[in-house]
Amino acid sequence: MLEDLCQSSTSVSLLVAIVGLLVFHHFYSSLSPQETRREPPGPTRLPLLGNLLQVDLKRLDRSLFDLSKQYGPVFTVYFGLQKVVVLAGYRTVKQALVNHAEEFGDREVTPSFIDVNNGHGIILSNGNSWKEMRRFALTALKHFGMGKRITEGKIIEECHYLIEELEQQKGKAFNNSQTISYAASNVIASMVFGKRYEYGDPVLQTLVDKDHEAIHLLATAPILIYNTFPWMGPFIQTLAYVKRIVGENKDLLKSIIADLKETLNPEMHRCFVDLFLTRKINVEESEIKDSHYHDENLVSSVLDLFAAGTDTTASTIQWCLLFMAKYPQIQDQVQEELSRVVGSRQVLLEDRKNLPYTDAVIHETQRMANISPMAFPHQTSRDITFQGYFIKKGTTVFPLLTSVLYDESEWESPHTFNPSHFLDEEGKFIRREAFLPFSAGRRVCLGESLAKMELFLFLTSLLQCFRFTPPPGVTEEELDLTPVVGLAVSPTSHELCAVSRQ
Repeated sequence: MLEDLCQSSTSVSLLVAIVGLLVFHHFYSSLSPQETRREPPGPTRLPLLGNLLQVDLKRLDRSLFDLSKQYGPVFTVYFGLQKVVVLAGYRTVKQALVNHAEEFGDREVTPSFIDVNNGHGIILSNGNSWKEMRRFALTALKHFGMGKRITEGKIIEECHYLIEELEQQKGKAFNNSQTISYAASNVIASMVFGKRYEYGDPVLQTLVDKDHEAIHLLATAPILIYNTFPWMGPFIQTLAYVKRIVGENKDLLKSIIADLKETLNPEMHRCFVDLFLTRKINVEESEIKDSHYHDENLVSSVLDLFAAGTDTTASTIQWCLLFMAKYPQIQDQVQEELSRVVGSRQVLLEDRKNLPYTDAVIHETQRMANISPMAFPHQTSRDITFQGYFIKKGTTVFPLLTSVLYDESEWESPHTFNPSHFLDEEGKFIRREAFLPFSAGRRVCLGESLAKMELFLFLTSLLQCFRFTPPPGVTEEELDLTPVVGLAVSPTSHELCAVSRQ
């Protein structure tokens, strides 16, 4: 009897095991491919909060850079329930954005971005609308001289206005951030609106100052929390404030556009807005359905161009002048080279090839300043297996530009301001592959060539005319290099003296 029971029990156990194996096999074989593939590693997350308590939201890029040293160049973090794949290091970021440009080329449009642009414009859009607006913007900017000699003339003209403003300070200490921002904004304004503004013009001041404030606030902890937990929106005052100031700038842009529309001549285009309005009229007359040429895309595109063409360029110029005051021996070498090669005449773009040290200092400023530490977040457009890890379509991706510009395997002294990073043993300028301040791939900054022209001409013109020093009573060592981190990184509010060299 006992033997029969044992045999019966064994048979039942065997039957249960077989059924279990069949159920497991059926379940396993029914899983979608992504559920059976290896996903990027990452720190253990907490329920609901994810990894929010393990990162510094005030300097997220540095926290993620530190985590990459533990989990590798491709890893996962969770902001609440949102999964984010982080790409770290030059080789990984380039492989993703350049070699797999299509797969990593979509934009992650966060709730805060939807609030300010609703998926319109150039920077914060996807799909056919993004493709058409980016293509049109590139064509329009080239039409109005981006990368050509005509733009060189506009920048040089603006340099003279900026120099006049600095001369009025008579060598006394002052905060140059607004003046430099107004100068940079006038270059893009000449292309977008067909005019420049006086630095005291309330229209220019409102557009620039509110834009700068919004760019800073959109990357602060309250907005990051809102993007993680959108239901908290009504309780976040910062969000309401950002929406208000962006809305005010949009209303101001609509007023400028309306004025241009009243004097529009479809046969003679003055600016980007004219070209867009003409294209909009032509599309409407042809009765094309689902056109991307509508008022929302116009306002958002103008806002994108004005913001991108002002804040990052102005911040880089401010950083360079701060570095020159911080490291006077480097400023000495730049000014010696300018005096020897150019003399007192106006610096031109063609002089760049004969100013290797100056060019190296400008590049090192861009690297060290790290203006866009995480770029704008990307999103995968399709499933992809990348470096052995499966990443699902629609996953948010952070290309960590901080980890590229400070990659210890690419830069000899990544945390030191060292122009020799861009010079060979003979003192000639060399290009570095890991120099990606404008990002790379499909979402590379469309105004890169314009920004390079501006940085070279503004900085050489300023350093020809002035020596930049700390305020009286402040030593070079005491100058603060602590950044203010937003969507773009700018220097902490500070004062410098612009002492005439004439």
